[in-house]
Amino acid sequence: MKVLEKITLIIYSNLILILSIILCLLVFGWLDIGLVGDVIRNIIQGDTSGKIVLGVSVLFILLSIKCIFFDSGSKEKTKERQGVLLENESGKLMISKETLENLVNSVALNFQSTEDVLTRVELDKENNVKVYINLVVSQDVIIKDLSANLQTKIKEKIKKATDLEVKEVNITVKKVATPNKEEE
Repeated sequence: MKVLEKITLIIYSNLILILSIILCLLVFGWLDIGLVGDVIRNIIQGDTSGKIVLGVSVLFILLSIKCIFFDSGSKEKTKERQGVLLENESGKLMISKETLENLVNSVALNFQSTEDVLTRVELDKENNVKVYINLVVSQDVIIKDLSANLQTKIKEKIKKATDLEVKEVNITVKKVATPNKEEE
């Protein structure tokens, strides 16, 4: 959240708190409605104070419209959801998360002992890649060796294809596949 949005939120919160307290006091009859009306009338009808109230009101209206319709974080969130934007002197390249997931799936499915793969890729602000893989493996696999080889191959493939650093390759073996009756 930017500083202007934080300040606006604090001011709005305090104004709403004050208005709520005044309304509660009016409803319970602990504050005279005529007194509140006279104070508001004097503030608005005063030459200088009326201009100040008008200026502050216009400022709050503009800030409200900005906060409601123009979310400053939405561009960053969209970029993070889409993928990695790489730039050099020749131009820009967007590598989508789907592309990274397809790379990981192709590496994982090239291992004979993997039966099924589900991949999720996360990117941080420094364009570091974290890979999460759910595997179904064949019955005769050595899981420790498979996971070590898979982690190495995935890091190498993504580095070679995209020049991105893979910080983590997290593997979850969801299931060991049972052999089909035809295979026995």
